[in-house]
Amino acid sequence: MKKRLAHGLKLMLVLSLVMSLLSACGAAPSVQDTYPLESVNGSGNSTSYVYRASDRTVPEVAQELSDQRQPDQISAENTERMFLVYQDEYYHLQQDPNKPEDTLVEVDSKEYVRQNYDSSFLQGYLTATLIGNLFDSFGGRGYGNYRGYTNKDNYKPSAGSYRAPTSNDKKLAPPITVDRKGTITRRGSDKDSSVGSGGGLFNRNKDQSKGTIDRNKSSGGLFDSPKKSYKKPKTRVGGGRIKRRR
Repeated sequence: MKKRLAHGLKLMLVLSLVMSLLSACGAAPSVQDTYPLESVNGSGNSTSYVYRASDRTVPEVAQELSDQRQPDQISAENTERMFLVYQDEYYHLQQDPNKPEDTLVEVDSKEYVRQNYDSSFLQGYLTATLIGNLFDSFGGRGYGNYRGYTNKDNYKPSAGSYRAPTSNDKKLAPPITVDRKGTITRRGSDKDSSVGSGGGLFNRNKDQSKGTIDRNKSSGGLFDSPKKSYKKPKTRVGGGRIKRRR
């Protein structure tokens, strides 16, 4: 009975592990845990969230996201604009024209892309098959002329407009930023050395104590010189004769 129970528990653990792995496959990377939320548009199943990746180029952000989760499709490397597709979410990476050293990460739901984007614009970044499937209900083409957050003033979304995120928006997609600073405590040091604190990684803030060995003092220590307690052996000079056998 105990063997059957143990076997059943092992089987349940294996199944739960397989299910968790399957659920993780194809899931989109957690952008909200990495970059701060900057703007929001849409409602229901048609939503668009814009995050800011400071001091990151478009290819760098694309690589970071791809390392978290391999996308179903990714456009060719470009310093101004790239697309990553994850199931029902489209990641539109754009260089900020007002701050070129930053990248804007626009996360659009599939429905938002279908209702707002210009299909001819997407042809330069996505495959024809994906675009055809995306706009199949619209006769193979979209009705919007939207081209991304950086062009929202010239090519406005067909419904709604971008706005600063509210407290409720932040609850739905909380902008969590990680300082990524740690401390290293070394033995023999009275103060921690902090990563990113301005000094070296292994800086020490106090002089280390130094030991000395004095061989002139006989305190019974480990390194004391041995005492000269022995006497020099005496030697004596004598004479003798050597006889040969005949």
